[in-house]
Amino acid sequence: MDFKDYYALMGVDRNATQDDIKRAYRKLARKYHPDVSKEPDAEQRFKELGEAYEVLKDPEKRAAYDQLGSNWKQGQEFRPPPGWDTGFEFGGGHGDDQRFSDFFETLFGQRGFDSAGFTRRHAGHAHGEDHHARVEIGLEDAFNGSTMAFQLRVPEYDASGRLSNRTRSIQVRIPKGVTDGKRIRLAGQGAPGIGGGRNGDLYLEVALRPHPLYSVDGRDIHLTLPITPWEAALGARIAVPTLAGRVEMTVPEGARSGQRLRLKGRGLAAAGKTPGDQFVTLQIATPKAETEAHKALYRQMAEAMPFNPRSHLGG
Repeated sequence: MDFKDYYALMGVDRNATQDDIKRAYRKLARKYHPDVSKEPDAEQRFKELGEAYEVLKDPEKRAAYDQLGSNWKQGQEFRPPPGWDTGFEFGGGHGDDQRFSDFFETLFGQRGFDSAGFTRRHAGHAHGEDHHARVEIGLEDAFNGSTMAFQLRVPEYDASGRLSNRTRSIQVRIPKGVTDGKRIRLAGQGAPGIGGGRNGDLYLEVALRPHPLYSVDGRDIHLTLPITPWEAALGARIAVPTLAGRVEMTVPEGARSGQRLRLKGRGLAAAGKTPGDQFVTLQIATPKAETEAHKALYRQMAEAMPFNPRSHLGG
């Protein structure tokens, strides 16, 4: 996927005011409008300008886009860094009738910018827009459930047309067993309604932070567990960490590196849902021969237990 430098496409500085962006768009839109332009690439340029203006005119999209930094170049191979949009509160929409690039859709297509985000009017009343934000939590918070405080950044233009961030503090109850990508609805905490219409809602998308020990797949927890060669050969009872504390697990005699064992029900457990499991992948760790005595033991093992792990390769 290619990076889109919206500032370069619009011919404006990254510190441009809202008025600067409007003027640049109007000038270039007249130049490249397909109905009047003689430029050979007018239609494509006009579409690119529309996409760039969609982002830079909107304080929320622009502030999130600016998080990517200024080192990216137009057309450069691009993948958004993990967590690039965490903590931003988004609202509004770009409508179902507009088709933007894969770059735009990757950044903003799943952020609530759809037709459901528009203000809904009825008999003089207007429901407020639903807002969306992405928040990161620890795996332990997801496992146990907790009440957490978050600081959301609400981008907006100031009186001079400069982009700035207003900070909003919220308290959120994280339900026990919440999984990555789950949305938490905070009723009435979106944009205010108009003329007595109800407020919009705030939807928080949960993202689980990487954990030093575990990885997560849905409700299942995965752990790589180092074991010694003798524990693998002879079998053993080993204390294994889980999110609920250490438990005893049996390593079977003749265990193999890469073998996967299951601790039933030790994954994420939400109310009314079947708990996930914890899967433990065994990894045989070979001790270093750091002394002559250690080397002698390895030589003795090699003589007493002839073994060729490459026999299936013909070696």
